[in-house]
Amino acid sequence: MTQDTTPQPDANNEGLCEPCAGIQRNWRGTKGHPELVQGSNRSVAHKHGTVTHTRYRCERCGTIWEYENNKVNRQAGWSVVKR
Repeated sequence: MTQDTTPQPDANNEGLCEPCAGIQRNWRGTKGHPELVQGSNRSVAHKHGTVTHTRYRCERCGTIWEYENNKVNRQAGWSVVKR
């Protein structure tokens, strides 16, 4: 019997283009990619101060991303809002 070695798609990356799939999520200070177009931003009040959330849209696959710029939270950073 042979073992199937076909790579299975990662559920977290399903529907993302290759550059989007390479973005490290939920980690402050990581980079996006050149095809992300900046959209709106908003300020969110936290107990330690105001944090900026900025939306981006990928020109290649249409994924909507949000980047949380929070210097106190190491798990802030990129997150997918909509695919």
